[in-house]
Amino acid sequence: MDERQQRIVDEFSALPDWEERYERLIQLGATLPPFPEEHRVEALKVRGCQSQVWLHARLEEGLLRLEADSDALIVKGLVALLLRVYDGRSPAEVLATAPEFLEALGMREHLSPTRANGLAAMLKQIRLYAIALQLRGGAA
Repeated sequence: MDERQQRIVDEFSALPDWEERYERLIQLGATLPPFPEEHRVEALKVRGCQSQVWLHARLEEGLLRLEADSDALIVKGLVALLLRVYDGRSPAEVLATAPEFLEALGMREHLSPTRANGLAAMLKQIRLYAIALQLRGGAA
C-alpha cells in the first residue's frame, strides 16, 4: 500500500467506530474546494451513483488534476478520499494504484449497496479519465 493510502488507513483506524468514521467522511467532504459551476454539467456526472456526483479531470504538467463534488454528504466524503489518493499523480500511477485502503478499512462492507456501487463508479471514472488523458493529454 502506498503512503497516501496508508495515511488514510491510519487516520480512520484511529477512530473507534463506524459512526465516527462516517462523521470524518462528512468532514472530509466539507474540505473539498468549491466546484466550478461550469463543471456541473451532465457530461461530468458519474454514471452509476444514486447521488449526484460530478468529476472533472485535466492533465497539468503530466499529472492528473481532479475536482469533484456531490450533493450527498457521505458520498462527497468518499470522493474526497479518492482525490486524496489519486489527485496529483501521473495517469500511469493512477492506473497502477489499486484502492487497497478500501479493503483495509472494510469500507465496502460498511457502505450501503447503493453507496458501494457509487464508489465503484467513481473509481471507474477516475481510471477512465487517466486512460483518456494518458492517450491524448489535455482535459477529459
